[in-house]
Amino acid sequence: MSDIKIIALGGVRENGKNFYIAEVNDSIFVLDAGLKYPENEQLGVDFVVPNLDYLIENKRRVQGIFLTHGHADAIGALPYLISEVKAPVFGSELTIELAKLFVKNNGPKKFHNFHVVDSNTEIEFGDAVVSFFKTTHSIPESLGVVVGTDQGNIVYTGDFKFDQAARAAYKTDLGRLSEIGSEGVLALLADSANAGSRVQTASESEVGKEIDSVISDADGRVIVAAVASNLVRIQQVFDSAADHGRRVVLTGFDAENIVRTAIRLKKLRIADEKLIVKPKDIGKFADRELIVLEAGRMGEPINSLEKMAVGRHRYVQIKEGDLVYIVTTPSVAKEAVVARVENLIYKAGGSVKLITQNLHVSGHANARDLQLLMNLLKPQYLFPVQGEYRDLAAHAELAEEIGMFPENIYIMKRGDIMTLGDQGFLHEGGVAAGDVMIDGNAIGDVGNIVLRDRKVLSEDGIFIVAITVNKKEKKIVSRAKVNTRGFVYIKKSRDILRESAELVNGAVADYLAKDSFDWGELKGIVRDEVGRFLFEQTKRRPAILPVVMEVR
Repeated sequence: MSDIKIIALGGVRENGKNFYIAEVNDSIFVLDAGLKYPENEQLGVDFVVPNLDYLIENKRRVQGIFLTHGHADAIGALPYLISEVKAPVFGSELTIELAKLFVKNNGPKKFHNFHVVDSNTEIEFGDAVVSFFKTTHSIPESLGVVVGTDQGNIVYTGDFKFDQAARAAYKTDLGRLSEIGSEGVLALLADSANAGSRVQTASESEVGKEIDSVISDADGRVIVAAVASNLVRIQQVFDSAADHGRRVVLTGFDAENIVRTAIRLKKLRIADEKLIVKPKDIGKFADRELIVLEAGRMGEPINSLEKMAVGRHRYVQIKEGDLVYIVTTPSVAKEAVVARVENLIYKAGGSVKLITQNLHVSGHANARDLQLLMNLLKPQYLFPVQGEYRDLAAHAELAEEIGMFPENIYIMKRGDIMTLGDQGFLHEGGVAAGDVMIDGNAIGDVGNIVLRDRKVLSEDGIFIVAITVNKKEKKIVSRAKVNTRGFVYIKKSRDILRESAELVNGAVADYLAKDSFDWGELKGIVRDEVGRFLFEQTKRRPAILPVVMEVR
């Protein structure tokens, strides 16, 4: 009998960052390699990936990396993984092409070990057989993964939902799911992001009609805010634009890359190449002839809408008569931002409509979908994944409603090692699975201390003190000069700045009079004295940067 372990490096008790491991004997199968976008308090961070130390330490055991779909929460961490772990990467045609885009921008230049699979593919490894099944999501050719072992199948759904009206490239293969269930499912790792909702999700057919209705009723420009990789939504916008004689302007690097790739692979259909126009050509068309498709940086369009509303966008400025149509479902963390941006759009003369005002839209399975999935697969053990703790707990409750025993349901923490034993899966220690923050080209050098400093800078600014001393002669050569940014308005606070400088002069002179001398100690004294004084005067705590120079 095979030794089986399941580990989550990400994707549990958080949104995004799907990254799971199925171990069968000495073989490691990686299921998705995703990232997540930073929380509000992670200032300046571009995105977050899991700690990959465990896979790097065991890279010779990694048989393959299996990608379910082409969204960043499934493929975004791939460049950082394959930089260290040169394992083959498997996915559908579109998923692989989008993964290559991520790798091209962030990963090793000479990695070419990509393999296209589909729902008919079966790959035999020494310890397991890996196969795939079609799922429905907001991007074509999404696949679930089956790791077949001698103790039953380990099934990972990826992000999915059921939609009976889905187009062929998006349709779930229910027959294949039943077949997998009849073979015997040992463990099911299933998407929990929408488990708390029992509201019927609108079919994509209904969503398409709603989008068409809004665009047909608009008199001026329609600025559509969408996620670049939500190709089903982009297809609906293209279809409506063609029906109503409008041209589509793609703004944003992500949208251009992803859409052009999908068109090349015939995963997006356009009736005429002239349907898409370049941003620089906006002025050649009347407002009623245009749809501006804004996907934003890293697929986040809301921030770009704010730039449009305040006149800082490179191509588009919202004006009287514009309709801004938000066809994505913003996360809970973005609700306050969306409300602020709406206000700015109205101030600029535009109006706002959200698709969620009339329809319940989601790319993730709701409660009834999850129960249908479990009834089709009949898993012995359930691992809710992809979601905050409340989502995982809601998924567990749904499983109990259809008869699963609570002891067969496991809500994991990141890094937990779950090992199959005679009585089910047991928790046997853990692996490193913390967040690694990516900031520009820097990987992992932004930690809690850096974030704390950024928070201080964002709240109370910085206060810089510069002074020059002669250590040998124990005297001040150039008296203290102070400067500040983001702390106080300098013209109204000259007394505070002057007194701060005098305080530094006195503290440094006293220190130079001592027998011992240490640069770190001197800077610490300056920092403490100035910090105490500034707090007494302003009740603020800026970041204080002492610069002590020496002349000889």
